[in-house]
Amino acid sequence: MKVTLTKTGGLKKEVKVGFSWTTFFFGFFPALFRGDLKWAVIMFVIEVIVGTFTVGIGSFITGIIFAFVYNKIYIKELIEKGYQPATEEGRAVLQDRQIISHIA
Repeated sequence: MKVTLTKTGGLKKEVKVGFSWTTFFFGFFPALFRGDLKWAVIMFVIEVIVGTFTVGIGSFITGIIFAFVYNKIYIKELIEKGYQPATEEGRAVLQDRQIISHIA
């Protein structure tokens, strides 16, 4: 499911809510291509460190974990930067997934 977020000045971003298949298959690259350099570096460093000590298996496991949480992290950071759901349906989806509070 996708939600459109808007910012004053007409900026719009369409973001996926839920499991991140791109993060699952490509690791830190989706964060890098989205311009989310901070999380791309965090994911890369964690995957390298864990993968080094577990002969690569730990890197796969951390990739699975990030696939479940990365889209939520990305949406929360966009909201902190001033983005808001463009529609009430989008707001309801984000509230149901507990990404934003019912008060916001």
